[in-house]
Amino acid sequence: MVGPADRFPASTTKSTFPYLLAAAFALTFALSLRAAQVDPRLLFDAQALGNVARFVRGALPPKLDPGFLGMLARPAAETIQISVMGMVIAVLLGAPLGLLATSSLTWRGILHERVTRRARLVLGAVPYGAARALLSVFRSIPEYVWALMFVRAVGLGPFPGVLAIGVAYGGMLGKVYSEILESVNPRPLETLHAAGASKAGVVLYGLVPEALPHVISYTLYRWECAIRASAILGFVGAGGLGQQIELSMRMFQFDEVLTLLAVLLLLVGAVDFISGRIRARVVR
Repeated sequence: MVGPADRFPASTTKSTFPYLLAAAFALTFALSLRAAQVDPRLLFDAQALGNVARFVRGALPPKLDPGFLGMLARPAAETIQISVMGMVIAVLLGAPLGLLATSSLTWRGILHERVTRRARLVLGAVPYGAARALLSVFRSIPEYVWALMFVRAVGLGPFPGVLAIGVAYGGMLGKVYSEILESVNPRPLETLHAAGASKAGVVLYGLVPEALPHVISYTLYRWECAIRASAILGFVGAGGLGQQIELSMRMFQFDEVLTLLAVLLLLVGAVDFISGRIRARVVR
């Protein structure tokens, strides 16, 4: 018979873990607060408030001249085009790598029950590891840094922004695609496999229908992010509204900056509305 004394160590371990976790978080927070030099008082410093006041005075009223507004049509369209083409490259890059980085498709699970251990290692585990490593590299480097490198490689213009979004977001999409595929309920797959379906049939009729709505939803969300990213990439000469914002900031034309930010806000809102309607129809 097991008495309370025998169960005491296990319960003690369980009860102390939340406190250890809280202590570790508190220590990390304290060290980060000091290392990052976070000082909210600087926001209310006289110099900071004066700079904010000068910006507001310079930005109001926003510049609404017909000539200036007409000039914004091209960079606004360019921002959307950069995001669209960047996402096309990201999907073309992330989808195959995401499939290779899905363990249930490459070397584990019911699809590989009859495959030898050596064949799993050579034909599955190696491509799986290589795909995950590539995805990690692509998404670990920020799109801003990718844009700087591509500007050096191909010059100024929208193309470096397209490549930067394509590579960075390709890594993000591939990683999430693989996680979505691995989280699919295995029971329908097992049923198809037991009924004699081929590997391709299990994937096409069992895995893809379950994962596709979530894949589309996340891809649309990333498109919204790509709109904002394409504006930021303009600061390094990658075209779009961001490049115009950078020029206006450099010339201290804050009324133009406010108008440009309003246009960017409208673009993001429009894309958010469109993607939201598509998601509502797809994910039901």
